[in-house]
Amino acid sequence: MEYFVYVIKSELNGRLYKGMTSDILKRLKEHNSGRNFSTKPYVPWKLVYSKAFDNRVSARAYEKYLKSGIGRDFLKSLNNSTE
Repeated sequence: MEYFVYVIKSELNGRLYKGMTSDILKRLKEHNSGRNFSTKPYVPWKLVYSKAFDNRVSARAYEKYLKSGIGRDFLKSLNNSTE
């Protein structure tokens, strides 16, 4: 099974949320429908980054990296290069 690490951005205030799933489109719909407690107050969300992995362990490790200080710096550099 393929897993995805994704980053979504709140269109309300620019907040970033990092997560992991096997179905990005379904997960994005869940975030935008208010099903996730931690993202509900910041609806609507848009997908800004994703990366595929062959297994859950690798995807989880990358998700943890993105949530670290150096991972957040990486995401900021991506955001700055697309603006």
